[in-house]
Amino acid sequence: MSARRRRRAAAEEEEEEEEEEEEATEAGSDKEVDLEERLRELDLRSDSDIPDVPLPTDSTPEILKKALSGLSARWKNWWIRGILSIAMISGFFLIIYLGSFMLMLLVLSIQVKCYHEIITIGYRVYHSYDLPWFRSLSWYFLMCVNYFFYGETVADYFATFVQRREQLQFLIRYHRFISFALYLTGFCMFVLSLVKKHYRLQFYMFAWTHVTLLITVTQSHLVIQNLFEGMIWFLVPISSVICNDITAYIFGFFFGRTPLIKLSPKKTWEGFIGGFFSTVVFGFIFSYFLAQHQYFVCPVEYNSETNRFVTECEASELFQMKKYSVPPLLQAVLGWETVNMYPFQMHSFALSTFASLIGPFGGFFASGFKRAFKIKDFADTIPGHGGIMDRFDCQYLMATFVHVYITSFIRGPNPSKLLKQLLILQPEQQLSVYKTLKSHLVEKGILQPSLRG
Repeated sequence: MSARRRRRAAAEEEEEEEEEEEEATEAGSDKEVDLEERLRELDLRSDSDIPDVPLPTDSTPEILKKALSGLSARWKNWWIRGILSIAMISGFFLIIYLGSFMLMLLVLSIQVKCYHEIITIGYRVYHSYDLPWFRSLSWYFLMCVNYFFYGETVADYFATFVQRREQLQFLIRYHRFISFALYLTGFCMFVLSLVKKHYRLQFYMFAWTHVTLLITVTQSHLVIQNLFEGMIWFLVPISSVICNDITAYIFGFFFGRTPLIKLSPKKTWEGFIGGFFSTVVFGFIFSYFLAQHQYFVCPVEYNSETNRFVTECEASELFQMKKYSVPPLLQAVLGWETVNMYPFQMHSFALSTFASLIGPFGGFFASGFKRAFKIKDFADTIPGHGGIMDRFDCQYLMATFVHVYITSFIRGPNPSKLLKQLLILQPEQQLSVYKTLKSHLVEKGILQPSLRG
């Protein structure tokens, strides 16, 4: 009997355990259903359902608030924007004076700040503050992508400097493998950080991070590439966008009547057209001034002997004064048959046109982004202007155009860069190149076969 009772008691315990497991499974399934419903709502929600992001605070200095307290809100904003614009332009000229290296640091600083502003919006919109490791991973991916792009720049423009340092030779030789290994580490960390309750949200933010990297890091790398072609390729496009932004605002403020686009209700056709003509004239005159100075037109190169960036060269044909015939229609208006100008001024017309006609669409895109997530500005870094990204939304689009323009219409073979690459080769490889080049020149009749070397 005792054995039978024990078996019956064991059977009853097993039944109770099965019932508890079923209840736990049902409870877990209910939680999963609730979670799936919440995520489905996140996927299907309309723009009006996007949670409100806290509005940025007013960061205007108290001294400006007191000085402008008697003005209307419209004129107060006008004066704040104007004063801060003059301060930023003055600081920009100071950095130009300090040289190319400081400009590169400025571009890097702007890139990091823009990345921070966009990523922060993602955190707020998707309430992802508590996602495991995600803040660290976002900045880790930024470091990886910057390591890759800036390493490519070092390998391309600082070959002579690298050649003298063995530890750098290893890093440059295996640069792409190291970059890929770093990215894979972050990728694996992301996979390991996945939590059952946050799968979809984590992938939202993973995509958000990569799109932000594409917008900020890739474009800032192109800005630096343009800078190495000559400071004029950096200054004219950036200044054209700034000029268009300022003049379009002024024309729109005083003469604006006709709305331009629904995404930006304050933009007007009067501001758009006035900004276009002002930017073209500015670009033409500014290019004339810069083209006269070697400091602005020479490619930026690194001198390994002095450990400094140098801008010394013989000006290319783009920056040598030439005489052009004035079209017959303009001869009657101007009274000139010929005009002296730099060829680069013709290119500045293309750059200024893009900055004033297509560049603003970068701003419209940013306006649509901000409207989608119910925010006025990306941040409150600059009083009257918003965040850094609010000021540079058009610059990134401009940087891509300039890079494509240079590679398509300007850049040719660079003997200096080719020579640097040849100097990195092993002696036997250099000798092989020399023999091949000599044979080619003999066949072309440039060298005599009897020439010894």
